[in-house]
Amino acid sequence: MPYAGVNFTMPDVLWPIFQQNRHLLHDLPAIAAAVIQQYLKTRYGVRGFIMVVPHTFGRRLNFNLHLQTLVSAGGARASDGCWIAPVQFDKQVLMPMWRYAVITFLREALQAKVLQSVVGPEKLKAILRTQYERWWNIHIAHFTSNFLRYAGRYIRRLPIAQHRFVKITDQEVHFLRKDLKLKKWVVTSYLIKDFVSTLAEHVPDRYQHAIRYFGLLAPGTKSKMTAALFAMLGQEKRARPRRLSWAESLCKDFGRNPLVDKSGVRMRWVSRMKSEKCSAA
Repeated sequence: MPYAGVNFTMPDVLWPIFQQNRHLLHDLPAIAAAVIQQYLKTRYGVRGFIMVVPHTFGRRLNFNLHLQTLVSAGGARASDGCWIAPVQFDKQVLMPMWRYAVITFLREALQAKVLQSVVGPEKLKAILRTQYERWWNIHIAHFTSNFLRYAGRYIRRLPIAQHRFVKITDQEVHFLRKDLKLKKWVVTSYLIKDFVSTLAEHVPDRYQHAIRYFGLLAPGTKSKMTAALFAMLGQEKRARPRRLSWAESLCKDFGRNPLVDKSGVRMRWVSRMKSEKCSAA
């Protein structure tokens, strides 16, 4: 089934607002999904599969907020029970809807006094007014079978890969990042305390999911519509595949068995060592 990837971004002026108000950050996936659902309903009269993956980090580990949204390039029409495909996504229409939804959300949060900011309310209102009048960049891509791998890059991955670390001392951390303006790899440095503080900002809050499901994939809808959807698509539901172990999963995704050491020798379980505290007791 073809899918479309909609990368919902916002001006960097708004990033600190969500950085300082993480409770508002948690509502953004639902807002992005509502924009997509309204677009599909208005233009095609259908509901589609929607998955939203919040992404908070940039190449410098800075707070760079955007949402990777995967949407089926087709949808179920409730009026006659037909699957309508393909559907096209027009960023000239989606962008104003997304911009309006985010700015309205922030204005209502400010009015309800659940938004904190280092600037005063009047200055913040001016900022929101200015950002509402400018163009926001969003990107739309199309996928066929590799959309899960695309989304998987942003789900439960660390903001920085281990191979990018150049040097770690008692005072600083040095790592490589790709500079898009210079078009080359450069070294970025952080003090240890700043690095830990920066990295901590990208750790999801407790009970917050790395991926959210909406539309026909919403938990309440999925259980009721699964059989009907397979009938619409003329497909048979496949048996659930065997769950991979953690080692098999890492080997499949990264091509390296974590149970094999650098010498090529496979590690094996020997025994659990008792702690000194337990032995003394």
